[in-house]
Amino acid sequence: MTWSDQQPAHTRWAIRGTGSYLPERRVPSTEVARSLGLEDDWVEERTGIRNRHVAAPGQAASDLAAAAARDALDAAGLRPADVGLIVLGTSTPDELGPSTACRVQAVLGARGAAAFDVAAACTGFVFGLQAALGWLAAQRGAAPYALVIGVEVYSRFLDPADRGTAALFGDGAAAAVVGPVPAPYGIGPVTLGSDGTRAGDVLIPAGGSRLPASAETLADLGHTIHMDGRAVRGFIAEMLPRLVDEACEDAGIKPADLALVVPHQPNPRLVASLAGRAGLDPAQLMIAGEDVGNIGAASLPYALDRAVRTGRVGGGDLVLLAGFGAGLTWGHTLITWPAA
Repeated sequence: MTWSDQQPAHTRWAIRGTGSYLPERRVPSTEVARSLGLEDDWVEERTGIRNRHVAAPGQAASDLAAAAARDALDAAGLRPADVGLIVLGTSTPDELGPSTACRVQAVLGARGAAAFDVAAACTGFVFGLQAALGWLAAQRGAAPYALVIGVEVYSRFLDPADRGTAALFGDGAAAAVVGPVPAPYGIGPVTLGSDGTRAGDVLIPAGGSRLPASAETLADLGHTIHMDGRAVRGFIAEMLPRLVDEACEDAGIKPADLALVVPHQPNPRLVASLAGRAGLDPAQLMIAGEDVGNIGAASLPYALDRAVRTGRVGGGDLVLLAGFGAGLTWGHTLITWPAA
């Protein structure tokens, strides 16, 4: 008997539709490499990233997020009026306040939806999923659909001369509609974790209450992403195998039982290289970062959307979502994918 068989019918929720949006402008890695004074193949050879997308001037996180949300609602056959909750994960909000989710609510016209942001960096989608599940369960069916969105406009926060970040990050958004589903399908327990002692491994140091914006912070590039590449690489190499192991142990299954593992995509080449350490066949890993780069909170749901649209998942499949990112944060959940 699996966790899904033990869930009462009224607590079953699943992803009913996925969507994504990428800005029109696409920047190839050859262009990034040349701007850094490197050989044309330097970025792709080390990261597997061929392209990334960059938001147009004036295009904010909420614009990308709303487009992805519409795509997910269309896939689910729903309207904005059907949504009772919008949870949005991002590290690059429209502004420090109000929440970008409120901006998205207004753009969509989802007037009846509560809306708030989750600040869990690249794990934001998994944290947002947990928030949505708790809210849906408390509604007892009164508002049965929630939108969970991940979005980043990292291009506004990059030092173009820093090869450790300029080579990796891109802009994009992805979303999922969470709604009721019959047995035996559904999203399993969500496991979350954090290690605040390593908050300095990757961050945007200036612009908040600790280091407010000033002429000095601008001159010091304090409003750009600062990352300890070696520390972050070690964290990724440790975390993906650990999350697969934990999820399988909790569910009483083996890695071979997983139809698909959808991880955060910080560096496609590195993530793909971890399949063996995680006890997986490479075909079990959904790698989708080659043409978008690291899009943070949008990374995992974007890969999930690509998996859905390319037929990588089907009814009854066990799909593991595995997120990890700045904070440090991490989380996973196992889904018994619903039938079409």
